Amino acid sequence: MRLSSALAQRVALALVIGGTGACSGTPPLPSPLAAAPVERGSGCATSTVRIDFDFEEASASRCVIRGERSFAILIGPEHAPPINPSPWYAFRYRASGSADISVELDYLGAAHRYAPKLTAGGTVAPLSASVAADGMSATLSLPAGEGIVSGQELFGNDRYDALLDRLAALPAAERRTLGASLDGRLLSAVHIGDTKAPRLVVLIGRAHPPEITGALAMDAFLRALADEIAAGRVDTAATQFLILPLLNPDGVARGHWRANRGGVDLNRDWGNFSQPETRAVKNWLDRLPAGVRPVAMVDFHSTQHSLFYVQGADETTPAEEAFLAAWLGGKEKALPGYPFTIERRNANPGSGTSKNWFHATYGIPAYTYEAGDEADRAGIDAAAGKLARAFLSALPRPARVGGPASATGN
Repeated sequence: MRLSSALAQRVALALVIGGTGACSGTPPLPSPLAAAPVERGSGCATSTVRIDFDFEEASASRCVIRGERSFAILIGPEHAPPINPSPWYAFRYRASGSADISVELDYLGAAHRYAPKLTAGGTVAPLSASVAADGMSATLSLPAGEGIVSGQELFGNDRYDALLDRLAALPAAERRTLGASLDGRLLSAVHIGDTKAPRLVVLIGRAHPPEITGALAMDAFLRALADEIAAGRVDTAATQFLILPLLNPDGVARGHWRANRGGVDLNRDWGNFSQPETRAVKNWLDRLPAGVRPVAMVDFHSTQHSLFYVQGADETTPAEEAFLAAWLGGKEKALPGYPFTIERRNANPGSGTSKNWFHATYGIPAYTYEAGDEADRAGIDAAAGKLARAFLSALPRPARVGGPASATGN
Protein backbone atom coordinates (compact mmCIF):
# COMPACT_ATOMS: atom_id res chain seq x y z
CA MET A 1 0.00 0.00 0.00
CA ARG A 2 1.34 3.44 -0.94
CA LEU A 3 1.69 6.15 1.66
CA SER A 4 -1.11 8.69 1.73
CA SER A 5 -0.29 12.11 0.31
CA ALA A 6 -0.84 13.67 3.73
CA LEU A 7 1.63 11.27 5.36
CA ALA A 8 4.13 11.85 2.57
CA GLN A 9 3.89 15.59 3.09
CA ARG A 10 4.42 15.22 6.83
CA VAL A 11 7.42 12.99 6.32
CA ALA A 12 8.86 15.38 3.72
CA LEU A 13 8.48 18.23 6.18
CA ALA A 14 10.19 16.20 8.88
CA LEU A 15 13.07 15.42 6.54
CA VAL A 16 13.51 19.06 5.57
CA ILE A 17 13.29 20.40 9.11
CA GLY A 18 14.94 17.58 11.02
CA GLY A 19 16.91 15.60 8.47
CA THR A 20 19.81 17.91 7.65
CA GLY A 21 18.98 21.30 9.05
CA ALA A 22 19.72 22.89 5.70
CA CYS A 23 16.64 25.09 5.80
CA SER A 24 17.14 26.34 9.33
CA GLY A 25 19.76 28.88 8.35
CA THR A 26 23.44 28.63 7.56
CA PRO A 27 25.38 27.45 10.60
CA PRO A 28 28.62 29.14 11.57
CA LEU A 29 31.79 27.62 10.18
CA PRO A 30 33.19 25.26 12.81
CA SER A 31 36.82 24.41 13.33
CA PRO A 32 38.08 22.35 10.38
CA LEU A 33 39.91 20.04 12.78
CA ALA A 34 36.84 17.83 13.07
CA ALA A 35 33.73 17.66 10.96
CA ALA A 36 30.39 18.26 12.62
CA PRO A 37 28.37 15.09 13.36
CA VAL A 38 25.89 14.09 10.70
CA GLU A 39 22.21 13.61 11.48
CA ARG A 40 21.34 10.16 10.16
CA GLY A 41 18.13 8.66 8.94
CA SER A 42 15.80 6.75 11.23
CA GLY A 43 16.43 3.01 11.06
CA CYS A 44 14.10 0.23 12.17
CA ALA A 45 14.25 -3.40 13.22
CA THR A 46 12.18 -6.54 13.72
CA SER A 47 13.30 -9.71 15.46
CA THR A 48 15.10 -10.92 12.29
CA VAL A 49 15.92 -7.80 10.23
CA ARG A 50 17.58 -4.48 10.96
CA ILE A 51 17.86 -1.48 8.61
CA ASP A 52 20.24 1.38 9.46
CA PHE A 53 21.60 4.62 8.04
CA ASP A 54 24.75 4.59 10.18
CA PHE A 55 27.53 5.35 7.72
CA GLU A 56 28.81 8.24 5.60
CA GLU A 57 26.89 8.55 2.32
CA ALA A 58 23.79 6.97 3.88
CA SER A 59 20.62 8.83 2.97
CA ALA A 60 18.70 10.83 5.55
CA SER A 61 15.69 8.57 5.04
CA ARG A 62 13.04 7.04 7.28
CA CYS A 63 12.31 3.34 7.67
CA VAL A 64 8.79 1.98 8.26
CA ILE A 65 8.07 -1.60 9.37
CA ARG A 66 5.30 -3.30 7.40
CA GLY A 67 5.92 -6.85 8.52
CA GLU A 68 8.58 -9.11 9.99
CA ARG A 69 10.55 -9.01 6.72
CA SER A 70 8.77 -6.21 4.89
CA PHE A 71 9.73 -2.52 5.04
CA ALA A 72 9.27 0.84 3.35
CA ILE A 73 11.95 3.49 3.15
CA LEU A 74 10.83 7.07 2.72
CA ILE A 75 13.31 9.01 0.59
CA GLY A 76 13.18 12.79 0.49
CA PRO A 77 15.47 15.66 -0.52
CA GLU A 78 17.60 17.65 1.90
CA HIS A 79 15.62 20.81 1.26
CA ALA A 80 12.26 21.71 -0.16
CA PRO A 81 11.71 21.63 -3.93
CA PRO A 82 12.49 22.93 -6.47
CA ILE A 83 15.46 20.64 -6.82
CA ASN A 84 16.93 18.76 -9.73
CA PRO A 85 15.56 15.36 -8.75
CA SER A 86 18.40 12.94 -8.07
CA PRO A 87 16.75 10.83 -5.37
CA TRP A 88 19.64 9.24 -3.53
CA TYR A 89 19.21 6.31 -1.17
CA ALA A 90 21.72 4.24 0.76
CA PHE A 91 21.07 1.98 3.73
CA ARG A 92 22.58 -1.01 5.53
CA TYR A 93 20.62 -4.15 6.30
CA ARG A 94 21.26 -7.27 8.37
CA ALA A 95 18.87 -10.21 8.15
CA SER A 96 18.99 -13.59 9.85
CA GLY A 97 17.04 -16.56 8.56
CA SER A 98 16.78 -17.59 4.93
CA ALA A 99 13.76 -15.79 3.46
CA ASP A 100 14.18 -12.70 1.29
CA ILE A 101 13.42 -9.21 2.58
CA SER A 102 11.02 -6.89 0.78
CA VAL A 103 11.85 -3.17 0.76
CA GLU A 104 9.76 -0.55 -0.98
CA LEU A 105 11.47 2.74 -1.81
CA ASP A 106 8.93 5.57 -1.60
CA TYR A 107 10.08 8.83 -3.16
CA LEU A 108 8.84 12.19 -1.94
CA GLY A 109 8.58 14.71 -4.76
CA ALA A 110 10.61 12.68 -7.27
CA ALA A 111 10.61 9.53 -9.37
CA HIS A 112 12.94 6.53 -9.26
CA ARG A 113 16.22 7.29 -11.07
CA TYR A 114 19.11 5.18 -9.80
CA ALA A 115 19.09 1.41 -10.34
CA PRO A 116 19.93 -0.22 -6.97
CA LYS A 117 23.33 -1.71 -6.22
CA LEU A 118 24.15 -4.22 -3.46
CA THR A 119 27.57 -3.97 -1.83
CA ALA A 120 28.35 -7.17 0.08
CA GLY A 121 31.51 -9.16 0.69
CA GLY A 122 33.66 -6.58 -1.06
CA THR A 123 31.74 -6.74 -4.34
CA VAL A 124 29.08 -4.55 -5.96
CA ALA A 125 26.23 -6.20 -7.85
CA PRO A 126 23.11 -4.79 -9.50
CA LEU A 127 19.71 -5.47 -7.96
CA SER A 128 16.47 -5.78 -9.85
CA ALA A 129 13.66 -3.42 -8.90
CA SER A 130 9.99 -3.38 -9.69
CA VAL A 131 9.20 0.27 -10.44
CA ALA A 132 5.66 1.60 -10.12
CA ALA A 133 4.00 2.97 -13.25
CA ASP A 134 4.26 6.54 -11.94
CA GLY A 135 7.89 6.03 -10.92
CA MET A 136 7.18 7.21 -7.38
CA SER A 137 8.11 3.89 -5.77
CA ALA A 138 10.23 0.82 -6.44
CA THR A 139 10.23 -2.55 -4.68
CA LEU A 140 13.38 -4.58 -4.00
CA SER A 141 13.83 -8.17 -2.89
CA LEU A 142 16.99 -8.55 -0.80
CA PRO A 143 18.70 -11.83 0.08
CA ALA A 144 19.21 -12.81 3.69
CA GLY A 145 22.56 -11.81 5.14
CA GLU A 146 23.91 -8.30 5.18
CA GLY A 147 25.01 -5.57 2.84
CA ILE A 148 24.58 -1.98 1.77
CA VAL A 149 21.94 -1.03 -0.78
CA SER A 150 22.47 2.25 -2.61
CA GLY A 151 21.44 4.05 -5.76
CA GLN A 152 25.01 3.89 -7.05
CA GLU A 153 28.18 2.30 -5.74
CA LEU A 154 29.65 4.27 -2.83
CA PHE A 155 32.58 6.60 -3.45
CA GLY A 156 33.61 8.24 -0.19
CA ASN A 157 36.43 9.99 1.61
CA ASP A 158 38.74 6.96 1.83
CA ARG A 159 38.76 6.62 -1.94
CA TYR A 160 39.32 10.33 -2.43
CA ASP A 161 42.21 10.28 0.03
CA ALA A 162 43.87 7.42 -1.86
CA LEU A 163 43.45 9.29 -5.15
CA LEU A 164 44.84 12.53 -3.74
CA ASP A 165 47.79 10.71 -2.17
CA ARG A 166 48.62 9.11 -5.52
CA LEU A 167 48.54 12.47 -7.27
CA ALA A 168 50.52 14.18 -4.52
CA ALA A 169 53.32 11.60 -4.95
CA LEU A 170 54.00 12.88 -8.47
CA PRO A 171 56.95 15.15 -9.21
CA ALA A 172 56.20 18.83 -8.50
CA ALA A 173 52.93 17.90 -6.75
CA GLU A 174 51.55 18.58 -3.30
CA ARG A 175 48.28 18.29 -1.42
CA ARG A 176 46.71 21.58 -0.53
CA THR A 177 43.78 22.59 1.61
CA LEU A 178 41.75 25.28 -0.12
CA GLY A 179 39.37 25.86 2.77
CA ALA A 180 36.69 24.11 4.80
CA SER A 181 33.05 23.27 4.30
CA LEU A 182 30.25 24.43 6.57
CA ASP A 183 30.57 21.19 8.56
CA GLY A 184 34.30 21.73 8.87
CA ARG A 185 35.44 19.15 6.33
CA LEU A 186 38.62 20.13 4.55
CA LEU A 187 38.48 20.96 0.85
CA SER A 188 41.44 18.84 -0.19
CA ALA A 189 43.08 19.49 -3.53
CA VAL A 190 46.31 18.63 -5.30
CA HIS A 191 48.43 21.15 -7.13
CA ILE A 192 50.80 19.79 -9.76
CA GLY A 193 53.47 21.78 -11.57
CA ASP A 194 55.55 24.89 -11.19
CA THR A 195 53.51 27.59 -9.45
CA LYS A 196 54.76 30.05 -12.07
CA ALA A 197 53.89 27.85 -15.06
CA PRO A 198 51.88 30.15 -17.34
CA ARG A 199 49.15 27.62 -18.22
CA LEU A 200 46.72 26.44 -15.53
CA VAL A 201 44.23 23.59 -15.91
CA VAL A 202 41.40 23.38 -13.37
CA LEU A 203 39.68 20.02 -12.77
CA ILE A 204 36.69 19.85 -10.39
CA GLY A 205 34.34 17.06 -9.35
CA ARG A 206 31.44 15.91 -7.19
CA ALA A 207 29.46 19.11 -6.77
CA HIS A 208 26.38 16.86 -6.71
CA PRO A 209 26.65 13.94 -4.26
CA PRO A 210 24.76 11.14 -6.10
CA GLU A 211 26.66 11.64 -9.37
CA ILE A 212 28.94 8.67 -8.89
CA THR A 213 29.64 7.91 -12.54
CA GLY A 214 31.13 11.39 -12.85
CA ALA A 215 33.38 10.53 -9.91
CA LEU A 216 34.38 7.25 -11.57
CA ALA A 217 35.20 9.10 -14.80
CA MET A 218 37.25 11.70 -12.95
CA ASP A 219 39.12 9.00 -11.02
CA ALA A 220 40.12 7.26 -14.26
CA PHE A 221 40.91 10.57 -15.96
CA LEU A 222 43.24 11.56 -13.12
CA ARG A 223 44.94 8.16 -13.02
CA ALA A 224 45.77 8.53 -16.72
CA LEU A 225 46.94 12.10 -16.13
CA ALA A 226 49.18 10.85 -13.32
CA ASP A 227 50.68 8.19 -15.60
CA GLU A 228 51.46 10.79 -18.27
CA ILE A 229 53.11 13.10 -15.74
CA ALA A 230 55.08 10.27 -14.12
CA ALA A 231 56.34 9.23 -17.56
CA GLY A 232 57.61 12.76 -18.19
CA ARG A 233 55.19 13.41 -21.04
CA VAL A 234 53.75 16.58 -19.45
CA ASP A 235 55.84 19.74 -19.15
CA THR A 236 54.92 20.83 -15.63
CA ALA A 237 57.17 23.87 -16.00
CA ALA A 238 54.75 25.15 -18.63
CA THR A 239 51.44 23.71 -17.38
CA GLN A 240 50.20 23.48 -13.83
CA PHE A 241 47.05 21.76 -12.53
CA LEU A 242 44.61 22.47 -9.73
CA ILE A 243 42.63 19.31 -8.99
CA LEU A 244 39.68 19.32 -6.57
CA PRO A 245 37.84 16.00 -6.95
CA LEU A 246 35.40 16.51 -4.04
CA LEU A 247 33.83 19.97 -4.06
CA ASN A 248 30.89 19.02 -1.82
CA PRO A 249 32.19 16.86 1.06
CA ASP A 250 29.28 17.67 3.37
CA GLY A 251 26.65 16.75 0.79
CA VAL A 252 28.40 13.45 0.08
CA ALA A 253 28.79 12.54 3.76
CA ARG A 254 25.17 13.46 4.50
CA GLY A 255 23.68 11.60 1.54
CA HIS A 256 22.24 14.71 -0.10
CA TRP A 257 20.56 14.69 -3.48
CA ARG A 258 22.05 17.90 -4.76
CA ALA A 259 23.05 20.60 -2.29
CA ASN A 260 25.78 21.35 0.22
CA ARG A 261 25.26 21.78 3.98
CA GLY A 262 23.93 25.28 3.33
CA GLY A 263 21.13 23.97 1.12
CA VAL A 264 22.73 25.44 -2.04
CA ASP A 265 23.39 23.74 -5.36
CA LEU A 266 27.12 24.43 -5.70
CA ASN A 267 26.88 24.32 -9.49
CA ARG A 268 24.60 27.33 -9.31
CA ASP A 269 26.88 29.31 -6.98
CA TRP A 270 29.72 30.26 -9.33
CA GLY A 271 29.57 34.05 -9.53
CA ASN A 272 27.62 34.42 -6.30
CA PHE A 273 30.21 32.55 -4.23
CA SER A 274 27.84 32.48 -1.28
CA GLN A 275 29.18 29.11 -0.10
CA PRO A 276 32.64 28.34 1.33
CA GLU A 277 33.31 25.58 -1.20
CA THR A 278 33.03 27.69 -4.36
CA ARG A 279 34.48 30.70 -2.59
CA ALA A 280 37.60 28.71 -1.67
CA VAL A 281 38.30 27.98 -5.35
CA LYS A 282 37.70 31.62 -6.30
CA ASN A 283 40.05 32.82 -3.55
CA TRP A 284 42.78 30.47 -4.75
CA LEU A 285 42.40 31.70 -8.32
CA ASP A 286 42.50 35.32 -7.16
CA ARG A 287 45.93 34.71 -5.65
CA LEU A 288 47.52 33.43 -8.86
CA PRO A 289 50.78 35.19 -9.63
CA ALA A 290 51.02 37.56 -12.57
CA GLY A 291 51.62 35.69 -15.80
CA VAL A 292 49.62 32.61 -14.76
CA ARG A 293 46.29 32.08 -16.45
CA PRO A 294 43.69 29.28 -16.67
CA VAL A 295 43.55 27.73 -20.13
CA ALA A 296 40.88 25.04 -19.58
CA MET A 297 38.39 23.83 -16.97
CA VAL A 298 36.54 20.52 -16.77
CA ASP A 299 33.82 19.81 -14.20
CA PHE A 300 32.81 16.14 -13.81
CA HIS A 301 29.13 15.24 -13.33
CA SER A 302 26.55 12.55 -14.16
CA THR A 303 23.27 12.57 -16.01
CA GLN A 304 21.03 10.04 -17.73
CA HIS A 305 23.24 9.70 -20.82
CA SER A 306 26.93 10.38 -21.37
CA LEU A 307 27.60 13.78 -22.90
CA PHE A 308 29.74 16.89 -22.79
CA TYR A 309 28.22 20.31 -22.29
CA VAL A 310 30.38 22.78 -24.23
CA GLN A 311 30.14 26.41 -25.24
CA GLY A 312 27.56 27.41 -27.84
CA ALA A 313 28.71 27.90 -31.42
CA ASP A 314 28.05 31.64 -31.33
CA GLU A 315 30.06 32.31 -28.16
CA THR A 316 33.34 30.53 -28.85
CA THR A 317 36.52 31.71 -30.50
CA PRO A 318 38.35 29.92 -33.31
CA ALA A 319 40.92 28.77 -30.75
CA GLU A 320 38.19 27.26 -28.56
CA GLU A 321 36.66 25.52 -31.56
CA ALA A 322 40.07 24.10 -32.43
CA PHE A 323 40.40 22.75 -28.89
CA LEU A 324 36.95 21.15 -29.06
CA ALA A 325 37.76 19.49 -32.38
CA ALA A 326 41.16 18.29 -31.15
CA TRP A 327 39.86 16.85 -27.88
CA LEU A 328 36.39 15.48 -28.59
CA GLY A 329 35.72 15.79 -32.29
CA GLY A 330 34.97 12.47 -33.99
CA LYS A 331 35.18 10.48 -30.74
CA GLU A 332 31.45 10.37 -30.01
CA LYS A 333 31.12 6.75 -31.15
CA ALA A 334 34.78 5.80 -31.31
CA LEU A 335 35.36 4.78 -27.67
CA PRO A 336 34.28 1.16 -27.01
CA GLY A 337 31.57 0.95 -24.39
CA TYR A 338 31.27 4.71 -24.05
CA PRO A 339 29.26 6.52 -26.71
CA PHE A 340 28.59 10.16 -25.91
CA THR A 341 27.14 13.30 -27.43
CA ILE A 342 28.42 16.86 -27.54
CA GLU A 343 25.79 19.35 -26.41
CA ARG A 344 26.40 22.99 -27.25
CA ARG A 345 24.93 25.30 -24.62
CA ASN A 346 25.14 29.08 -24.79
CA ALA A 347 25.75 30.59 -21.38
CA ASN A 348 22.67 31.48 -19.39
CA PRO A 349 23.45 34.79 -17.64
CA GLY A 350 23.38 34.41 -13.89
CA SER A 351 22.93 30.63 -13.92
CA GLY A 352 25.98 30.18 -11.70
CA THR A 353 27.42 27.06 -13.34
CA SER A 354 31.15 26.45 -13.33
CA LYS A 355 31.06 26.06 -17.11
CA ASN A 356 29.57 29.50 -17.65
CA TRP A 357 31.62 31.30 -15.01
CA PHE A 358 35.02 30.01 -16.12
CA HIS A 359 34.27 30.78 -19.75
CA ALA A 360 32.90 34.25 -19.04
CA THR A 361 35.72 35.11 -16.64
CA TYR A 362 38.71 33.72 -18.47
CA GLY A 363 37.52 33.20 -22.06
CA ILE A 364 38.65 29.55 -22.04
CA PRO A 365 37.15 26.18 -22.95
CA ALA A 366 35.06 25.22 -19.90
CA TYR A 367 33.20 21.94 -20.23
CA THR A 368 30.94 19.73 -18.15
CA TYR A 369 31.91 16.07 -18.46
CA GLU A 370 28.68 14.10 -17.86
CA ALA A 371 28.93 10.32 -17.47
CA GLY A 372 25.69 8.40 -17.89
CA ASP A 373 24.05 7.03 -14.75
CA GLU A 374 24.14 3.46 -16.01
CA ALA A 375 27.06 3.74 -18.42
CA ASP A 376 29.21 0.62 -18.58
CA ARG A 377 31.77 0.96 -15.78
CA ALA A 378 34.62 -0.56 -17.79
CA GLY A 379 33.67 1.76 -20.65
CA ILE A 380 33.75 4.79 -18.35
CA ASP A 381 37.21 3.82 -17.12
CA ALA A 382 38.77 3.09 -20.50
CA ALA A 383 37.22 6.11 -22.19
CA ALA A 384 38.32 8.49 -19.44
CA GLY A 385 41.92 7.34 -19.80
CA LYS A 386 41.89 7.93 -23.55
CA LEU A 387 40.13 11.25 -23.15
CA ALA A 388 42.69 12.38 -20.56
CA ARG A 389 45.56 11.77 -22.93
CA ALA A 390 43.72 13.48 -25.79
CA PHE A 391 42.95 16.40 -23.48
CA LEU A 392 46.62 16.96 -22.72
CA SER A 393 47.45 16.99 -26.42
CA ALA A 394 44.64 19.43 -27.20
CA LEU A 395 45.35 22.00 -24.50
CA PRO A 396 45.31 25.53 -25.90
CA ARG A 397 47.92 28.18 -25.36
CA PRO A 398 46.81 31.17 -23.29
CA ALA A 399 45.49 33.94 -25.50
CA ARG A 400 47.39 36.52 -23.52
CA VAL A 401 49.36 36.92 -20.31
CA GLY A 402 47.70 38.75 -17.45
CA GLY A 403 44.57 38.69 -15.36
CA PRO A 404 41.18 37.28 -16.23
CA ALA A 405 39.67 37.99 -19.59
CA SER A 406 36.79 40.39 -19.74
CA ALA A 407 33.41 38.76 -19.31
CA THR A 408 31.76 37.96 -22.62
CA GLY A 409 28.29 38.96 -21.42
CA ASN A 410 27.19 35.31 -20.98
